Amino acid sequence: MFILLKCLGSTFTAWCNSHLRKAGTQIENIEEDFRDGLKLMLLLEVISGERLAKPERGKMRVHKISNVNKALNFIASKGVKLVSIGAEEIVDGNAKMTLGMIWTIILRFAIQDISVEETSAKEGLLLWCQRKTAPYKNVNIQNFHISWKDGLGFCALIHRHRPELIDYGKLRKDDPMTNLNTAFDVAEKYLDIPKMLDAEDIVGTARPDEKAIMTYVSSFYHAFSGAQKAETAANRICKVLAVNQENEQLMEDYEKLASDLLEWIRRTIPWLENRVPENTMQAMQQKLEDFRDYRRLHKPPKVQEKCQLEINFNTLQTKLRLSNRPAFMPSEGKMVSDISNAWGSLEGAEKGYEEWLLNEIRRLERLDHLAEKFRQKAAIHEAWTDGKEEMLQQKDYETASLSDIKALLKKHEAFESDLAAHQDRVEQIAAIAQELNELEYYDSPSVNVRCQQICDQWDSLGVLTQKRSEALQRTEKLLETIDQLYLEFAKRAAPFNNWMEGAMEDLQDTFIVHTIEEIQGLSTAHEQFKATLPEADKERQAILGIHNEIAKIVQTYHVNMAGTNPYTTINPQEINAKWDKVRQLVPQRDQALIEEHARQQNNERLRRQFANQANVIGPWIQTKMEEIGRISIEMHGTLEDQLTHLRQYEKSIVNYKPKIDQLEGDHQLIQEALIFDNKHTNYTMEHIRVGWEQLLTTIARTINEIENQVLTRDAKGISQEQMNEFRASFNHFDRKRTGMMDAEDFRACLISMGYNMGEAEFARIMSIVDPNRLGVITFQAFIDFMSRETADTDTADQVMASFKVLAGDKNYILADELRRELPPDQAEYCIARMTPYTGPDAIPGALDYMSFSTALYGESDL
Repeated sequence: MFILLKCLGSTFTAWCNSHLRKAGTQIENIEEDFRDGLKLMLLLEVISGERLAKPERGKMRVHKISNVNKALNFIASKGVKLVSIGAEEIVDGNAKMTLGMIWTIILRFAIQDISVEETSAKEGLLLWCQRKTAPYKNVNIQNFHISWKDGLGFCALIHRHRPELIDYGKLRKDDPMTNLNTAFDVAEKYLDIPKMLDAEDIVGTARPDEKAIMTYVSSFYHAFSGAQKAETAANRICKVLAVNQENEQLMEDYEKLASDLLEWIRRTIPWLENRVPENTMQAMQQKLEDFRDYRRLHKPPKVQEKCQLEINFNTLQTKLRLSNRPAFMPSEGKMVSDISNAWGSLEGAEKGYEEWLLNEIRRLERLDHLAEKFRQKAAIHEAWTDGKEEMLQQKDYETASLSDIKALLKKHEAFESDLAAHQDRVEQIAAIAQELNELEYYDSPSVNVRCQQICDQWDSLGVLTQKRSEALQRTEKLLETIDQLYLEFAKRAAPFNNWMEGAMEDLQDTFIVHTIEEIQGLSTAHEQFKATLPEADKERQAILGIHNEIAKIVQTYHVNMAGTNPYTTINPQEINAKWDKVRQLVPQRDQALIEEHARQQNNERLRRQFANQANVIGPWIQTKMEEIGRISIEMHGTLEDQLTHLRQYEKSIVNYKPKIDQLEGDHQLIQEALIFDNKHTNYTMEHIRVGWEQLLTTIARTINEIENQVLTRDAKGISQEQMNEFRASFNHFDRKRTGMMDAEDFRACLISMGYNMGEAEFARIMSIVDPNRLGVITFQAFIDFMSRETADTDTADQVMASFKVLAGDKNYILADELRRELPPDQAEYCIARMTPYTGPDAIPGALDYMSFSTALYGESDL
């Protein structure tokens, strides 16, 4: 965009200076030098030759805007519409608006007044360029941009008017820079046209600026305007001569065309006036065909010629009148009115000839039409009656079903309607034959024979139609009766068949029952079913009776039945076979129910046997679990007394195992009998097994807990009274009586014992008593914590001091010293786990007893 504005600015600047030179001034920068409006007003005065209003000489912005507005108002007074161009933009040095204004001035004062062959402005300038450069090779001016890129267009314009300035034959199309610079230099030097364009800009741009090209080319137009006037005069003379030659040719064409048309009319009228009739229809039709050829082929071109003749005459007279020449007068007898009169005579003869031809053809056509009409109607009637007698004599109803009979009746009714409709055709055939006889048609005997045959056949069809109608109606009544019986049979046979199929399905259905009540219910239902069999047999007999009635009608009236019952696929043989099957299945069902009843009685005995034992063992296990719980919580005697009591309790529980084994045996019998429920007990064998295993686990775990308490007591030096106090405190805060305290219960217990601690301290204690973060504290964890809080236990420092004594106050110890002072197994234990000592006073074989002591108690004790 910047390059485009720069190129356009250079062109417009040169154009403006070409006019400002006449006033003894010029501009350097088109954006800046017009800002005060003074040179702009001067430019308009030079190119228009008129005086503008007196300009303001002040330097203020308001004075500049006033001067520019005066210039813009002058441009507007010349009929130029300024769109979006204001004085403020010009004063502010807006390049785009300034160039737009200059382009508007160029269009109005340099291009608008250009006129070439009824075209003006841009189109006139383009046509002028095309006319001037037409003889030159490699020049094809179609626009004001790319058509000028090679420079040949500018050189051609100069050579056309001043051939001595440029040797056009030496120019090459592939050297645009040389061409453009040659044209620009010659124009500036000899034609006083300033150099408005830059050759490099034009060659280096894909599409040169159109406004710049037009501005520069318009300078050529005005420079050669004197030569243009001479050319215009020559064109005017050529134009006048061309019009005169064209008019003379039109006159000659009119005379020839008029002569030819009048001669054709003269030859055609006698042919149309000939009224001699032909003797045959074929000959008359040939005459009509010739006339049609005349109307279709011969006359239309002459109509066109007549029309063209009138158009040419009127056009010629108009052109003569417009060019101030005298009117054209055709030769005698060849006026337009003479030709119109001759054409009217032609059409008069034509109309009478056509009427005569049609009347003659109608006269000969009447008899041929009647004879053809008789033949057509007779042929149609004979084609319709073909095969109808054989169709009416068919006995297809004897083997048809009811639906087929109804279809045949509908078809026959349609035929009767069709037969009645053809009555008119028979009457028309007879009437035409009568008219042909009255007109003495040459072939009347054959017409009469054919007509009589048609009438005789018509009477025969009427008799056969009536007989077939009666036979169809009689057969329909018989089949309707049979159809009703078929329908009744189907309505009663279908539910009875369904009942038998359902009965057979029920009688053969394998049943699964689990109680005596269920088998008793099945037996009751079966007895109720057997009670319905007599009624069912009566229904069977009634259904078979309907079938027998159908067979009787068929035999009596000799009805030829086609197919089976349309309403059902069930037949009497199938009903009897299924009935026999039902009777056969009833006793089989009786035996199956009796066997199942005996099996269910045995299952009931097994249920009661299992339930009697399970109802004793289940509560016994629960009671023992509760007793163990009480023993572990209550504090009767010393820990050794409690341990002795629990071991005796464990022995009594183990001695109960045979009863569990006996219950397992009963359970196995129940499983083998496929018994899945037992209403006599809520205990299952799985419940008993789980309870028994829990009982054994609980007594063993409780004994282990007491043993651990004894170990803790002995290791920590806790007295029996302290153990009792710990147990009493634990039981007190074990509010849920689960043998464990939750976190809140434990917190309350610690507070009751005088602990004053925050959340951090409580969290530390919880990490000791509940390292797995289960949220509960066992009694053993509680004892461990309390013993650590109250007892005098060994620490890592004490153990480390003891090792230092054995080492003789050294920072390390030797393996021999350990073997000398400690029992063999403990000495080896220490040697295996101590790391080598690496202190400054280390000697070979020195062991680090300090890190070993730390590892024994962990970092939390250091």
